[in-house]
Amino acid sequence: MVQIIAGKKGKGKTKHLLDMANQGVKDATGSIVYLDKSSKHMYELSNKIRLINVNEYPLSGSQGFIGFLCGIISQDHDIETMFLDSFLKLASLEGEDIADTITTLETISDKYAVNFVLSVSMDAADMPESAQKDVIISL
Repeated sequence: MVQIIAGKKGKGKTKHLLDMANQGVKDATGSIVYLDKSSKHMYELSNKIRLINVNEYPLSGSQGFIGFLCGIISQDHDIETMFLDSFLKLASLEGEDIADTITTLETISDKYAVNFVLSVSMDAADMPESAQKDVIISL
């Protein structure tokens, strides 16, 4: 399953994502992973959540980012949920069409039973129709 928290910059998406991750780890039976563009939220996350600073890795393009996610999943078969803050930046999709990448994440989610929760700096109404169905919070 892919879930999206949508809204313009500065609307509180990261706070919602952090709260969801911390709440999710309480009931999780598998691993929880939080991907961000820095480590600044390290102390806001439960110590049971694995924080990955994506900027520490030389990634380019959305396909490279998808490969990176698959690498993480292949190393930990117990991943239950992956939280992705600033998704458009992490996946190099700023100003790009996100529909194909969302569809790829849905395929990966179905195949490996990993839920993805994305923070997207975009109004829900501006998203492709295929992604609008995944919006759970619009700020």
